[in-house]
Amino acid sequence: MCRVAAVALLAAVLAGCGDTAKLPVSAGTGPQPELPAPNKTLIPTVKVAKVEPWPAGRGPVAAPGMRVNVFASQLDHPRWLHVLPNGDVLVAESNAPPRPDANKGLKGWATKLMMKRAGAATPSANRITLLRDTNGDGVADVRSVFLQDLNSPFGMALVGDQFFVANTDAIQRFTYTPGSTRIDTAPSRLTDLPGGTLNHHWTKSLIASRDGRKLYATVGSNSNVAEKGMEVEAGRAAIWEVDAATGAKRLYATGLRNPNGMAWEPTTQMLWTVVNERDELGSDLVPDYLTSIRDGAFYGWPYSYFGGHLDERVKPQRPDLVARALVPDYALGPHTASLGLAWSGGTTLPAPFAQGMFIGQHGSWNRNPPSGYKVVFVPFQDGKPSGPPVDVLSGFLDEESGKAHGRPVGVALDRQGALLVADDAGNVVWRVSAAVP
Repeated sequence: MCRVAAVALLAAVLAGCGDTAKLPVSAGTGPQPELPAPNKTLIPTVKVAKVEPWPAGRGPVAAPGMRVNVFASQLDHPRWLHVLPNGDVLVAESNAPPRPDANKGLKGWATKLMMKRAGAATPSANRITLLRDTNGDGVADVRSVFLQDLNSPFGMALVGDQFFVANTDAIQRFTYTPGSTRIDTAPSRLTDLPGGTLNHHWTKSLIASRDGRKLYATVGSNSNVAEKGMEVEAGRAAIWEVDAATGAKRLYATGLRNPNGMAWEPTTQMLWTVVNERDELGSDLVPDYLTSIRDGAFYGWPYSYFGGHLDERVKPQRPDLVARALVPDYALGPHTASLGLAWSGGTTLPAPFAQGMFIGQHGSWNRNPPSGYKVVFVPFQDGKPSGPPVDVLSGFLDEESGKAHGRPVGVALDRQGALLVADDAGNVVWRVSAAVP
């Protein structure tokens, strides 16, 4: 491509291009979202919020009846959270691994610029840090390197004295001693996970079954809509079920473009996940979603979205798979990048947040105006979503300047029932608690 075109593309990345949303985010939210016709533009819609530090004395805004404080700061790209039974908080400080076959060509160059602008271009710290609040004041006063020299760690799970870490290419197992602030024993490799030199969606989330016998691991796709061929998608866009003792595994659910956080819903005992859907069909498509996961189910990617809505960019099609594609339970708005997920059981937040799912929305790049950049709560009743999402923690995006001061990712409840939020752009873990304890 000529220099003029390259400069034009760079300008588009920095200033925003493509289309503008015709619908509010709320139209693409809920069990029956509005799904307009695709709007494929010559240059994809790119509107990236530049990350800048919080102005002095400012921070995100908690919902009425709640307050927010810094639980821990000066972290290195904190992405995911896990709370141990004794109340210690584990933070995966992580970023993408080296991927020599990713982001090649002009589009790849533009992607790198976009990631840098969004604060996502730093090398991975490859560690898990332990944070401890010894006096119960809601601020961590002990910090320790729990594990290091990992490979882009993300998901974590504890079963008995066995601590599992989902690196970008494998699940590792460590022996954990309750109360310890560091693990020094050598790991064993439980099972491989799809990684490789492309590894487009590199994060691997992890959750244990209630009896601890199984682990469930998410693996995102290697592309937007299989534009690199289905050969590179083997084992991806899926949730894997792994035997926690032997490492034997099988595909549990497929057709999920980029599943991330997972949680168990106690009424139905169903596994739920949040999924990032496909890009480059316009600002109003396709909504990310929250859904229950059925054993053996197929959810559409790459051939269709939200059930049988065909994506005509994918060739050849698979009408046999589209015919059985399940409709997700609940749309979360287009391009919100919903990543974190936590069931609210045990929370000490006000009554409206007693039963439902907390969701960390990392924020869009493929929508004008932006969407996401906040933590929301979806209320549940009888095991299903029962109303519109409610903002829990917002203000990460300055709508006047268009700049972001943070980007929420992982969410978890601490032992006191407050909500912890990992902010990988602000390098902070925030803590949301009831204004009146």
